[in-house]
Amino acid sequence: MRGEVPNMQTIGIIPARFASTRFPGKPLADLGGKPLIQWTWEAASRCATLNAVLVATDDERIAEAVRGFGGQVVMTRADHPTGTDRLAEVARALSAEIVVNVQGDEPFLSPATVDAVVQPLLDDADLSMSTACVLAGGDAEAADPNVVKVVVAANGDALYFSRLPIPYLRDAHKGPVTRRLHLGLYAYRRDFLLRFAAWAPTPLETAESLEQLRALERGARIRVVDVPERALGVDIPADLERARASLASHP
Repeated sequence: MRGEVPNMQTIGIIPARFASTRFPGKPLADLGGKPLIQWTWEAASRCATLNAVLVATDDERIAEAVRGFGGQVVMTRADHPTGTDRLAEVARALSAEIVVNVQGDEPFLSPATVDAVVQPLLDDADLSMSTACVLAGGDAEAADPNVVKVVVAANGDALYFSRLPIPYLRDAHKGPVTRRLHLGLYAYRRDFLLRFAAWAPTPLETAESLEQLRALERGARIRVVDVPERALGVDIPADLERARASLASHP
């Protein structure tokens, strides 16, 4: 890993890679005259709980763009299978207690959402990890396997994550059930993140293709924070067009 990394209590890291299967070059895609990664970096930089924001990448084109808009970038290895692994490489060089994984394809990220996810780790020294969710918008959304659902205990900790519509409503006449949609934003205690990244994939994680299940299978607690809204993300080129339309209608 190359690049100076500051020492601080809470740091946001945006993993960014050029070679996305579904959208190659996505971090550099133009949105309103700025690369997508800049939108995310600027939003994360407004978070009250983050002492600094870094972009972690293995691609010099992304690094050059980040330096161009005044962001701090750390170069990582190119062989990481997941963004979490890239995050962990950077975190090893940090003395920060809390590390936040900020998805680079969230140009309209709400700083309040990030702060809400970080707060449980600031409040509870025994908590290892936290994330966010929103209420499902309807049955169609809950049934979509590309939208991850989460079931939460009374104390706010995650019970399970799934691509299926959980909880399953066996008897519809018993009334509606609250379903929560998971948002891919995570805050970790640094030491836990390093352990988590070193663990081998677990059976439930492999079955659902959901990395967070590795933590639950290992007995870790994940606090889930309800937030009021979900930002428009950019996963495929069609999402970018929606983001452009949204920006045009709300300049």
